[in-house]
Amino acid sequence: MKRMIIKILIIAGLLYLVICGLLYFMQEKLIFYPQVLDRNYRFGFDQPFEEMTMTTNDNSRLHGLLFKADSSKGLIFYLHGNGGALDSWGEVARTYTDLNYDVFLLDYRGYGKSEGVIYSQKQFFDDVQTAYDSLKNRYAEDRIVVLGYSIGTGAATKLASANNPKLLILQAPYYSLTDMMRHTYPIIPTFILKYKFETSKYLKACKMPVVIFHGDVDEVIYYGSSLKLRTMFKKQDTLITLEGQAHNGITDNVVYRRELQRILSNPTTPL
Repeated sequence: MKRMIIKILIIAGLLYLVICGLLYFMQEKLIFYPQVLDRNYRFGFDQPFEEMTMTTNDNSRLHGLLFKADSSKGLIFYLHGNGGALDSWGEVARTYTDLNYDVFLLDYRGYGKSEGVIYSQKQFFDDVQTAYDSLKNRYAEDRIVVLGYSIGTGAATKLASANNPKLLILQAPYYSLTDMMRHTYPIIPTFILKYKFETSKYLKACKMPVVIFHGDVDEVIYYGSSLKLRTMFKKQDTLITLEGQAHNGITDNVVYRRELQRILSNPTTPL
């Protein structure tokens, strides 16, 4: 019996190591769910937009869409979630152009018409910075609002911490992916994560006002993530809880739209 127990423990240990190894080498497939679009794909949005391409440091081409508003007050630099592509994400633009803001949406590597594949956190952040630098040629930073949703919140906070946009808006942010793993899969060692996405760390370096929106019944990124982030707020930062809101559909939430209009009308004092 003792030998059998030892054998079972050894097999279980080996199986655990195999699972951890697979998670390490396959984590891009577990974090990112890109939708690929043909290079000749034609978008059919019912408002003015421009297709943009940017070249990265390793000569990959990133693709984005710039939606134009009438009498533009500035730019919403939007970093979307981990699934889909701009053919669907572009639908959010109307919410912001109706408030007289242009909107730029970036497809990450391997998403939509963007080339390449995501293989490191540094590469992911560098690509976002490349796109931001391109937009800074058109808009002064004091007219740019950085907005991140879900997986895009870590990159949005990192970007804001290294630049000087006038406002940072986060929809359903995580404290970090390490924290998410501990919360959701406590049995898996966090050191295997290549993508830490330490939103909490980047938030400390953000000098601009920060506004977080999070649904209190979010089934993907637990609401407690934003409560943890709130402990790092500056005086002008705020957390707006969306009661009864799940992870998807924040942009269509009535409270979100009302508060967004109020904040964008006076972004230097969101409280």
